[in-house]
Amino acid sequence: MPARLDEVVDKRFDFVIVGGGTAGLCLAARLTEDPNISVCVLEAGAAHLNDPDLIRPASFGTHFGQPHYDWCFRTTAQKHCNGNQFVWQRGKGLGGSSGINFLCWSKPPKEDVDDIERLGNPGWNWNNYQKYSHRTEKFVYPTAEFRKNHNLELDHWESGHEGSLLTAFPAKIPKIELEVQQSLLNLGLSVAHNPLGGDPCGIFFGPNTVDPKTHTRSYSTTAFYLPNIHRTNLTVLVHAHCHRIITDSMTQGVLAKATGVEFECEGRACVVHAVREVVLCAGALKSPQILELSGIGQREVLEKIGMSTVVELPSVGENVQEHVFTGIVYELKDDAAFETLDILRDPKVVAEHIELHAVGEGVYTLGIVGFAFAPLSTLSPSTAEHVYSAMKSKVERETARYDKPGMKEMIDIQLGRLDRGAPCCEIITYPGFLGFPAPPKPGKKYISILVATNHNFSRGTIHCTSPDPKEDPAFDPHYFEEEIDLQTFVDTVKFVRTKLSKTAPFCDMIVEELNPGPEVQTDEDIGNWLKKFMMTTFHTVGSCSMLPKDKGGVVGPDLKVYGTENIRVVDLSVVPLHIAAHTQATAYAIAEQASDILKQSYA
Repeated sequence: MPARLDEVVDKRFDFVIVGGGTAGLCLAARLTEDPNISVCVLEAGAAHLNDPDLIRPASFGTHFGQPHYDWCFRTTAQKHCNGNQFVWQRGKGLGGSSGINFLCWSKPPKEDVDDIERLGNPGWNWNNYQKYSHRTEKFVYPTAEFRKNHNLELDHWESGHEGSLLTAFPAKIPKIELEVQQSLLNLGLSVAHNPLGGDPCGIFFGPNTVDPKTHTRSYSTTAFYLPNIHRTNLTVLVHAHCHRIITDSMTQGVLAKATGVEFECEGRACVVHAVREVVLCAGALKSPQILELSGIGQREVLEKIGMSTVVELPSVGENVQEHVFTGIVYELKDDAAFETLDILRDPKVVAEHIELHAVGEGVYTLGIVGFAFAPLSTLSPSTAEHVYSAMKSKVERETARYDKPGMKEMIDIQLGRLDRGAPCCEIITYPGFLGFPAPPKPGKKYISILVATNHNFSRGTIHCTSPDPKEDPAFDPHYFEEEIDLQTFVDTVKFVRTKLSKTAPFCDMIVEELNPGPEVQTDEDIGNWLKKFMMTTFHTVGSCSMLPKDKGGVVGPDLKVYGTENIRVVDLSVVPLHIAAHTQATAYAIAEQASDILKQSYA
């Protein structure tokens, strides 16, 4: 069980990890493999151990907006989205967002990961990514019959088999999933060659983070905490809200040394001492806030909140990048001979299917498995050529904006991705209703085609506006500040509406489009719909970018914060340039690689 407060307050540990989420619990488990190393994990949320509402799959979105599970963050009003704000859901509790996400397990293109090394980070390449990802993962292959029934060709897949995080296909894949995939093939897309081995371009069925025996969520808590809960050198404290990192040096030119962490628990301010290091695993939204509250960041930001500057590091909270998606919703014909998640709108049906789930049946054994990654040039060739040329000309023309150390290199890489046809666009099949603004009709079944964009050019910020640790920083993703992001999004939506929805066999199974609806027709209409109703995929990166310091970096390839002796960041905030993948596999890979870096530092 999690520790008592008296086991932590004023105690000394080799490593203090702030954040018991996806990366934090993984890192803690790896470090405490050495019985001589002591680790304390501070988690602001609850433990949620064996919570059926958390570990039951196909409960997509039911935790959102519930403060017990979700931080319920909100962005600032977005200038390029008609002043709209957007909700940024994040997991609150042990396991972090791996406990409330949609269980998708995907990996980026090899080139996306190698780009991180190209930006000045030796060792952060695809080969190491796979090595560390495989250390986490244990893929459970489905039966030969299941593979045959769902056209699963898995012999060439590259998956881990020795890790503690279980990945598998859900027990049921509805027929509509196969129909969507076949329709995409009929439109000229190809089957992805190696979706978990660095080549996800094309269509494929992807596994979920699920235990195929119990049909329950596999996440950081089940993989890295519960199996190691007996370790006497692993101390995990929940309901411990970090205030700041305590440093012992404010002398100019001297590296700041962390001596502990100040946090609040049970209504009192407390301190835990770090003998070796403090490691931030608070996620891309909170790690920059904690650095700023510790006096590490832009001097102007720190002065505005009355904070003394310990380390002047202008890039903290900058270079923020996020994925976005929207749902195009279609009503299915009444004779659809399969179940969708729509039946769960009836409380009586929910109760029935909770009972069915206990024996491995019912809709709670469904998952999100249908994916297609494609370049814009495949979905809309004329638009792809236009947006590439327009963005390239803009970069050449507005040199003051783009020709900055670090930024120029990243933009050049992104333009290169466009030029070579990198899979910046994503199409996901969701077996139920997920879209806005029209609500579902009673008794009807739906299929939602989710459209996402992954290589966005817009850069946002995350900065404190108050010295109060309980007040959220300003989350400003600068959505659509770069026109190319909106144009790419609009044309991917148009591909689904004008091509996929009119292609057999998918078109033969649907009745009508419910969202965005017939009143949304022109590019401007689609753009305005997106600006109001698009959603985040909670894949934020970049706010503590791993780059050379003179190119906008916050941490180096050793993940150590510049200007500090013993503060590191180990979460998605260190990813300097976004990837075409859902990010939980990457969060684990970062933590695994970080554990080796830390172990080698003290070998």
